[in-house]
Amino acid sequence: MTFAKPGAIIATCALVGTPVEATADTTNCADRAQVVERLAQTYGETRRSIGLGHDNSMMEVFASDITGSWTITVTQPDGMTCLVASGQSYEAMAKTAATMDMDA
Repeated sequence: MTFAKPGAIIATCALVGTPVEATADTTNCADRAQVVERLAQTYGETRRSIGLGHDNSMMEVFASDITGSWTITVTQPDGMTCLVASGQSYEAMAKTAATMDMDA
């Protein structure tokens, strides 16, 4: 398996809601177990958060406290995982109580 962390175009498309399938280069996709192993071995990244998409896709954030690198992946129900964004200077935020302020 060979993949490179994606560039700014894919990251920008992911942030504005463009479907990953329409923008991701397939060289940035592989079986989830391979991707997770590569992120851990190559970058020292571990999973920090997770969320589910409307189409049952799973979004995950991986990061390293040591190097500060981070990666966002999306896994489809069939197990194919694609890298959609990556960068440096990861920082965990302190948890705060959620509010339902509709005027914010």
